Amino acid sequence: MGLGYVGLPTALALSDAGATVIGVDSSPDRLRDIARGAVDLLPLHHAQLACASAGDRFRLTPDATAVRDADAVVICVPTPVDARRRPDLTALSSACASVVEHAVPGQLIVLTSTSYVGTTRDLLVEPLRARGLTVDEDVYVAFAPERIDPGNERHTPERTPRLVGGAGPRSSRAAADLLAPTASVVRTVPDPETAEMAKLWENTYRAVNIALANELADACQSLGLAPVPVIEAAATKPYGFMPFYPGPGVGGHCIPCDPHYLLWQLAKARQQAPLVATALAANSRRPARITERALDLLADSGVPARDARVLLIGVAYKEGVADVRESPALEILAGLAKAGAHVAYCDPLVPSLHVGADALHHVPDPHTRPWDLVVLHTVHPVHDLTWLCAAGAPPVLDTRQRGPLTKAAARAGTGVPPAAEATA
Repeated sequence: MGLGYVGLPTALALSDAGATVIGVDSSPDRLRDIARGAVDLLPLHHAQLACASAGDRFRLTPDATAVRDADAVVICVPTPVDARRRPDLTALSSACASVVEHAVPGQLIVLTSTSYVGTTRDLLVEPLRARGLTVDEDVYVAFAPERIDPGNERHTPERTPRLVGGAGPRSSRAAADLLAPTASVVRTVPDPETAEMAKLWENTYRAVNIALANELADACQSLGLAPVPVIEAAATKPYGFMPFYPGPGVGGHCIPCDPHYLLWQLAKARQQAPLVATALAANSRRPARITERALDLLADSGVPARDARVLLIGVAYKEGVADVRESPALEILAGLAKAGAHVAYCDPLVPSLHVGADALHHVPDPHTRPWDLVVLHTVHPVHDLTWLCAAGAPPVLDTRQRGPLTKAAARAGTGVPPAAEATA
């Protein structure tokens, strides 16, 4: 149920393990893209999709009543936040209500979407009980948080441990058996709430450390130090440290959103988490800070913002993916445009996007145009930035603070630290 960045790889992993899979998604466009293979997947998963589509054990449908035909239902729908950073449970509530409505005895229901602690009981266990179905006897329910790292071949789902928290021992065993072929190992935890909190803890940990990395990187710059060598030196310590790298902000479906589910729930209980709140606020301010730095560099060069031609390299939220959800690039482009700059971007994975009411399109040959400033936002492996090392190249603002851009580092996205995805 849901065939996005989480649901589709999950469906393919289950299909590859021998299951007959019914992929349900409410978007006809998404279903059409999947059928054509026009989706953002790793090469491994594209091969799985081609194999699954060629057989008769992988079916796509917008019809949620297909739930009735399933032995197991896996719910993988988005859980974003609204403009005020409050949880938007619209898709999740609708999907869970549909699954509950069409659930049949003997069925296993696994929720993977990140949400507040207690979601599984509120949206599945209690509604099923109200229908007269006893959980862990008539039907089985578990929460198994997704662990998808889009675009990263080192962290495919099949190589990643998975957590399962069942609403009872039978539910835990059933969910663990279902997901075992899709993960490196499955670890069961006492209940859904433990698994829900573990997922929030994982992503809140990352959000806080990204904020810390950006703050300390700025401190390094103030002290005349390059941040990355300092981080790599600290990372030689074999315990108590994990490297996080600076960047333009946080994007994607997890880090900018998930910790707000925790803060929202704590606020309802009148409990504060000031460290987390401060980190999230710092992350949200980061794109504006990058915009200010870009405008300062233009001013230092004597170029008025209203006449400036600014190019962003990469607008996806992380390397190797086409996902622009919550990407800092959108705010940076909008901020520069508001200041009067003529903005453009180069990202072969994102053919077009909207900044406010304006439609922008990927610039495939940026080296042939004059720019007053180039902002390195996301450097994909397919990018070749050697033109920025040539004589007469425009000034460069590297939001990742990697240091001077050399030809070796500029060619095909090399020179990116291996843990750079920690900024995603």
